[in-house]
Amino acid sequence: MDNQISSDSFPSRPKIIFLGTPRFAVSTLRTLIHEGYDILSVVTQPDRPKGRGHKLTPSPVKILAEENNLAILQPERLDDSFLNRLLTLKPDLLVVVAFGQIIPGKVLSSAKCGGINIHASLLPKHRGSAPIQWAIINNEKETGLTTMFMDEGLDTGPILMQQEVGILEGETAGQLHDRLSSLAPGLLIKTLQGLAKGTIEKRKQDDSLATHASKLTKEHGLLNWSWPAKRLCGLIRGLDPWPGAFTHYNGKMLKLFGCFLADEERAVSVPGRVKGLTEEGLEIETGKGAIIVSEIQAPGKKRLPVKEFLRGSKLSSGSILGK
Repeated sequence: MDNQISSDSFPSRPKIIFLGTPRFAVSTLRTLIHEGYDILSVVTQPDRPKGRGHKLTPSPVKILAEENNLAILQPERLDDSFLNRLLTLKPDLLVVVAFGQIIPGKVLSSAKCGGINIHASLLPKHRGSAPIQWAIINNEKETGLTTMFMDEGLDTGPILMQQEVGILEGETAGQLHDRLSSLAPGLLIKTLQGLAKGTIEKRKQDDSLATHASKLTKEHGLLNWSWPAKRLCGLIRGLDPWPGAFTHYNGKMLKLFGCFLADEERAVSVPGRVKGLTEEGLEIETGKGAIIVSEIQAPGKKRLPVKEFLRGSKLSSGSILGK
């Protein structure tokens, strides 16, 4: 099959159904609205209980759709009744950004041109639900964004365009999330324009190079102080803000946020020992080297800059974390 996409088969202003849920997808939907694309409907996850009161809360995408008087669908499952609804809308294209469910093939084929997804990695690397976090956990130097035509696999469809993004020193998953979210709309618009002009070639993914960015759980956050400083720092940054890397002190859990390498090669150290307070934060020894963390959160409390946290804590130089 020819990888070149004919401009005759892709409309210059496709009628779009947008599928997305979290904050990451908001900037892309906002840009499609601003650029005047015909958005037939916005599909997002049902309202979910949130906070201590478990109050039903709409997704960030739903809030934006309501502000712009767009039609909204919130199916629990993308079943036949949902498919029938799509068929009556007759979309040219599905645009999917962090929707939160696998899109069945029959739903993709309900649109004339199928579905395009924006994924927050340079595919085939980091397929899956947590590509931003795992790129930082693994201490990688760069990541990026990929637009692709969707198939029934998990981030396995043919690549359309990619944009490389360097990971900054000390950058957290939350900070990288916001940068990639702000870049995603531009890449999508370039992709839609390129498809309409017939200047984009589909590229099949090399499955032999694929890696999987598995879903994160709170258990991933337990810090092992015998690990080297670089590994610990990557984990703390990659789990910031959620679910948060954690350790224990005097039987209580402490979450640590923001991390920089203080020393990668220190030969004599006690894993988990607090060395002291610096201008940047709290210096902690590891199995190899030392790290500096900038914020700490006690159970039931807000995360605080280290200096503020220490005012009400017995944590001091010589304390051993992890016990």
